[in-house]
Amino acid sequence: SDGHVTRASAKSSTIKQSVCRWCFNDMPLDDLAANAKRIGLHSVELIGPADFATIKKYGLMCAMVSQAGPGGIPKGWNRVDNHSWLIPAYEERIALVAQEKWPNVIAFSGNRDGLGDDEGLENCAKGLKQLMPAAEKAGVTVCMELLNSRVNHPDYQCDHTPLGVEVVKRVGSPRFKLLYDIYHMQIMEGDVIRTIRDNFAHIAHYHTGGVPGRHELDETQELQYRAIMTTLAG
Repeated sequence: SDGHVTRASAKSSTIKQSVCRWCFNDMPLDDLAANAKRIGLHSVELIGPADFATIKKYGLMCAMVSQAGPGGIPKGWNRVDNHSWLIPAYEERIALVAQEKWPNVIAFSGNRDGLGDDEGLENCAKGLKQLMPAAEKAGVTVCMELLNSRVNHPDYQCDHTPLGVEVVKRVGSPRFKLLYDIYHMQIMEGDVIRTIRDNFAHIAHYHTGGVPGRHELDETQELQYRAIMTTLAG
């Protein structure tokens, strides 16, 4: 989740809830982990190996480990030139995640920068297929995040669910799936519940956030999260 959850909802839910580190960058990680544990969360996400020991002190895990390599979000798997450094960086990251027996590591398509979608998707699949033997052996799932290109990540290529699903199909491994971010996909395409139901097999993990403004999941935003969470729990 991008935001807070209440004590009651976290402890009564059948869904294991988590918090992303970057949303609380102004809070020391020790404080964030302590608070996450106190309200019943299971995980602090999007951290790298340097921070694993800190969250483990509080009995927490990392449900989605941060990306490997220096490319960030804009420079990802959609360009073959990037594969020479992405593949070894991810092989190393996957090995470290496997040591902790944690499930997932995030990945990004990268920005279009003039690249057509079919070519970009094919390039993603070409590189990720080479990574899959390591992921399959380690039991770690690589998850490509769907991000909006309208508000937060201009020009990001994997910006609609059908594009991400096509990459999953082309890679053809149980260790490559999508990170479906409800906030981002509400901005890009809406129809959240139907999309989740239709693509459940291709999605490994979910992120949340209120639309508009990425605020709390309450009456100030446009989605009914009770219905969405019921869909996920079902």
